[in-house]
Amino acid sequence: MPAILAALKEYAQGLIGGGDLPGWRALVWEGGDWLVYAFLTPAVFWLGRRYPLTRGSLGRTLPRHLGASIVLCAGWALGGSLLSLALFRHTPYGGGVLSWFLTSLPFGVAVYFAVLGVEHAVSYFVEARERETQAARLESQLAQARLGALRMQLQPHFLFNSLNAITVIVRDRDTATATRMLEQLGEMLRRVMRADRPQEIRLEDELDFVRQYLGIEQVRFSDRLRPEFAVDPAVLGAAVPEFLLQPLVENALRHGLAKRVTATLLRIEARHEGDDLILSVIDDGPGPVEAGEGVGLGTTRERLATLYGSRGRLDLVQNPDGGARVTVRLPYRELEQEEGGGGTRG
Repeated sequence: MPAILAALKEYAQGLIGGGDLPGWRALVWEGGDWLVYAFLTPAVFWLGRRYPLTRGSLGRTLPRHLGASIVLCAGWALGGSLLSLALFRHTPYGGGVLSWFLTSLPFGVAVYFAVLGVEHAVSYFVEARERETQAARLESQLAQARLGALRMQLQPHFLFNSLNAITVIVRDRDTATATRMLEQLGEMLRRVMRADRPQEIRLEDELDFVRQYLGIEQVRFSDRLRPEFAVDPAVLGAAVPEFLLQPLVENALRHGLAKRVTATLLRIEARHEGDDLILSVIDDGPGPVEAGEGVGLGTTRERLATLYGSRGRLDLVQNPDGGARVTVRLPYRELEQEEGGGGTRG
């Protein structure tokens, strides 16, 4: 585009001046000189990506770009001089290559930084679109996780068993237990169906939700379920994806408690290790914890990868004596109470 505009400018000046119109050589020179810089533009874009001008790196990158602008200006002057020699048998305006380089240096440096600004604007636009796309993907995955948790907890057999357990408790005139179970079920419904949940909540709030879920399961299975919590109090404020633990606990119960008549141990651990938060769900049941059931381990892995990249990981280890350990590793970060939205309270 600058090449076309430069040629049109030269032609318009000839018309306005009332003299002879510029010849084809003059038009080719005006446009061709800009085409020389067009061939240098990819180098400017590469340098912009390699050494971006950011607030924390200006002291290092700005001198590099200043030096690069002078080098590219020299290349531009050389290319323009060769074009002028081919068209007019002399360098631009009769001076030598060095004279043309010094004449065009201020303008060449300005053009370099203008092109560099375009590269940065394009890069920032692309990054902004990628962030928007990632945010939309995270929102979609959170909605899927919320619906998945709802399906796991409110699927027909779960509702039937829960209501049947409440019926038995009411017949036994254990009003306090029936009331507590209904309150827990209602609280879980209220939390799962809220639309304003954040991507991450405090571990303390996630554990509250798991305890509510286990409270209902304990009423159903009486003394067959023995949940244990080994959680370092120092990590209760750590940020975790919402609905991270409940699907893992549900899978452990499905493949442990549902396949045996004796008591089943379910242990939930949380600790701080280096820069990571380590969460584990352990059971001693006879069956494996498999991916693809309910929300599933595959969906959990995908959420961890989207939120934390290579820092988020889920590992499944089968115990030789039965049962399994599911371990989640994610970056440790404290979350303020107000950021987590108060968890299940309120």
